[in-house]
Amino acid sequence: MPYIQTNDSRFGEPVSIFYQDWGGASSTSTTSVTGTLSAPTSTQPTVLLIHGWPLSHEMWDYQMTALAEQGIRVVAYDRRGFGKSSKPWGGYDYDTLTDDLKAVIDELNLDNVVLVGFSMGGGEVVRYFSRHGGAKVSKAVLISAVTPFLLQTDDNPDGVDKDTFDTMVENLRADRADFLQTFGKQFYGVGLLSKPVSQAHLDGDFMRTYLASPKATIECVRSFSETDFRDEMRTITVPTLIIHGDSDKTVPIESSGEKSAELLPTAIYKVYDGAPHGLFITDKDMLTQDLLSFVMESSYQAAPAGEVTY
Repeated sequence: MPYIQTNDSRFGEPVSIFYQDWGGASSTSTTSVTGTLSAPTSTQPTVLLIHGWPLSHEMWDYQMTALAEQGIRVVAYDRRGFGKSSKPWGGYDYDTLTDDLKAVIDELNLDNVVLVGFSMGGGEVVRYFSRHGGAKVSKAVLISAVTPFLLQTDDNPDGVDKDTFDTMVENLRADRADFLQTFGKQFYGVGLLSKPVSQAHLDGDFMRTYLASPKATIECVRSFSETDFRDEMRTITVPTLIIHGDSDKTVPIESSGEKSAELLPTAIYKVYDGAPHGLFITDKDMLTQDLLSFVMESSYQAAPAGEVTY
């Protein structure tokens, strides 16, 4: 199985990051379990996908398949504590998580990277620019992202009340399985009359989220809710695409997408009408086309939701 081994051994053994590498130059690459890549780098873009909380890289199945079928190299990895990656006792702050991201980029010799972060993963995108100078990244995408600052404070009145996150942690401690099943329905906007995803998909998500480290699941709630990226947004100096659903009840657009667009005035900002948080499934075809357009076109222009401009 393909793994990147980080230099972080504070919690015992070095942390191993599982990744999936499809399409493009990866079709001829060979990788050992320690992540030593033998294939040369390519001038073609590589899409690097960062998953959201509390899922794994498998949330990107549809996008990975579609991008790879177009000949684009696409890499997705499991954040430490989730999926098939190591589950150390600590290291769930954004500095450490972003160092793990850098290890993936460095060990796989990635270049011309289109860095895509969903939800919590948007924080790693921004921190990678402020902490590592955005090395090797040519474009950035923030999808349903928690940036720039999710928590409600005196100077961030449009944020989400801290009680919301405290309750999430309390429920995770009390009955993690029940919380994850309930959260999954909100994630996709499931209700009595609204069934945007199948029960089978919800069951699959539950399996993936329940296999994550309980400690990682809780600590990441604090990281994505309390980390303030507002001053770091200006460090993003590459073409950027922001996508958010206006029916997102998990990461409200007023607290996140709109604020990110204000802080990145040159970014392309696209709102998906009626889309919930998990738009990578509910609006998967439109998202995939938007990603393809942004990756391949040097002068991508936003189109109304439901349309794509090439």
